[in-house]
Amino acid sequence: MEREYSVLMSVYFKEKPEFLKRSIDSMMSQSIAPSEIVIVKDGKLTDELDCLIEQYNNKFPNIFNIVELEKNIGLGLALAEGIKHCKHELIARMDSDDISCKFRCEMQLKEFEKDKDLDVCGGHIVEFTNNPDNITSKRVVPLLDSDIKKYQKRRDAINHVTVMFKKSKVLEAGNYQHALLMEDSLLWTNMILHGAKFKNIDKALVLVRTGEDMFQRRGGYGYFKKYKEGRRLIYNTGYISLVDYYYTLCVQLIFSLLPNKMRKFVYEKLLR
Repeated sequence: MEREYSVLMSVYFKEKPEFLKRSIDSMMSQSIAPSEIVIVKDGKLTDELDCLIEQYNNKFPNIFNIVELEKNIGLGLALAEGIKHCKHELIARMDSDDISCKFRCEMQLKEFEKDKDLDVCGGHIVEFTNNPDNITSKRVVPLLDSDIKKYQKRRDAINHVTVMFKKSKVLEAGNYQHALLMEDSLLWTNMILHGAKFKNIDKALVLVRTGEDMFQRRGGYGYFKKYKEGRRLIYNTGYISLVDYYYTLCVQLIFSLLPNKMRKFVYEKLLR
């Protein structure tokens, strides 16, 4: 079984050092440890974040590869740059405030070993507030390639933070692009159009941090306008129909304009 893989993370100045530490530690303690962790500093960070990253880099110089960007360019473009610096064909994505389950990467490596044609492997997530014991919801996604590609027309069939993918196939599809809120959605669409094969493991692979501020950020007409711009980019690929496009816009507009407490209820109870 292939045991070498890279981990790709992007960090920007608003991240909390304690969250980043928990995230990195969850990858360092994987049952099959990563061969490399690429951290993209998306613009200038706080002294606390810089100090934490430097501590890891000094302690594990053969593992950490720090990519520094002069200015904040956004998640999509930061990840696109980070991909270029990954040494291995298999890359595990990880967000800077979430927690990977111990056997996550081992399970994914086994899937790539079983199916040489597999290009993207993800799984379910469980969401929590404040501490990992306070589980609020679970996002379950379709498992099989054909179901994933059908589901992807209206909602993300891949939980971005859970994925392990092949570097070569990501680059073939044009890499990550700038698409506010939809960097991953656009990438999955382009990979589908380039013949990529997908699979989700029927396990929760990552604990995802949520909170009141997250629901607040996902509200308002300003958020909807960004969502619309992202969906337009996906529509322009030709993968989704005009019906798919307008259906998702209508649903998102209603969701964005709900009061925050109602939006939280819909998100946790109806969209999961």
